[in-house]
Amino acid sequence: MKADVVVIGGGAAGMMAAGTAAEQGLGVALLEPNEKLGRKLRITGKGRCNVTNSCDVRTFLENVPTNPKFLYSSVTAFPPAAAMAFFEGLGVPLKTERGSRVFPQSDDANDVAEALSRWLRTLGVRHVRNRALAVATDGAGSVRAVATDRGEIPCRAAVLATGGLSYPATGSTGDGYAMARALGHHIVPARASLVPLESPAGYCAELAGFAPRNVDMTVLEDGKDIYTERGEMLFAHFGVTGPLVLSASARMRRWGERTYALAIDFKPALTPEKLDERMLRDFEKYRNRDLANALTDLLPRSMIPVVLDLADIPAQTKVHDVTRTQRQALGALLKAFPVPVSGPRPVAEAIVTGGGVDVRQVDPRTMMSKRTPGLYFAGEILDVDAYTGGFNLQIAWATGRRAGLALGKDREHG
Repeated sequence: MKADVVVIGGGAAGMMAAGTAAEQGLGVALLEPNEKLGRKLRITGKGRCNVTNSCDVRTFLENVPTNPKFLYSSVTAFPPAAAMAFFEGLGVPLKTERGSRVFPQSDDANDVAEALSRWLRTLGVRHVRNRALAVATDGAGSVRAVATDRGEIPCRAAVLATGGLSYPATGSTGDGYAMARALGHHIVPARASLVPLESPAGYCAELAGFAPRNVDMTVLEDGKDIYTERGEMLFAHFGVTGPLVLSASARMRRWGERTYALAIDFKPALTPEKLDERMLRDFEKYRNRDLANALTDLLPRSMIPVVLDLADIPAQTKVHDVTRTQRQALGALLKAFPVPVSGPRPVAEAIVTGGGVDVRQVDPRTMMSKRTPGLYFAGEILDVDAYTGGFNLQIAWATGRRAGLALGKDREHG
């Protein structure tokens, strides 16, 4: 077997690079050991697949905290609007939701993965279920073949689109880092981005399973507010997780240098004054009860003992004996419930991996290595990552598209 181009990794970026290269008339082999392509893609967005974010390029880059300038060329050439038109053209009707997040109308990530798979088959891309071991070069240092567990595949060019270290069960095991490193590329150490957070607070385990919605979460860095977002979250035995927490984690980028904590506003629709009025009404209604039994209109039962403990108010305190100071302490907790954060969960639990191939060694106009002619990169293997909202998949589409087009131009000049 031989090919013009071997794409290593059948995820979002690899599929886009393979199909785009095939559209340029190149013979493409796509190495992916999984039986189905896009295995990780099929579980993104809770199985709904947040395809992209319907925003302009400037807004997009503002949501990329790591090396946004590197992506300027590829995202300008294939912006979110182009990605949306591309998928609509493949027969995947889309819809736009809160925060300009774009999903398939079916709410089924499999529709996106299957549309890409059909596109690749139509273009003649061969899905080869070999596992890549290394990219081999000739005497001049240019790509000449890809070594696999079943022998070499001679080629003129190779695309490394193996992803990061998140979701290793889907095949993201870091193999691409080793292949790039073997060819002299610097790898920025991998770290978790968009990841659940661990907390030393024992009450998180007490609240495990509690999933509040429509709460405001604020990230505190060394005690200073740096980010707030409204949405849903989940308490867990180790700390906290859920959409809000994943977004918050991407803002926590200086572990070891700074301290981080979360403050949760369980009643964002009420000002502190309105919340106090609400509590006074409830207290009047239940004035002869124990306080623990008078908060059930305001809070879920699982939260009541935790909040009373943090406010240092005995649960058996009669409502008519609660002081104004105690009531205000309760209100303050509901508007800024503290969750200290000790660190992120392991990178294997992250949705996205930060770190990767140093972009200073990659040409942003073509995605080709500056060290190894004929070697291209696309997607999460690069040291770029973004916040939640479809931005990370847009990086995959744009860099994959850019690499595929560059491969065609390389052929013309070759």
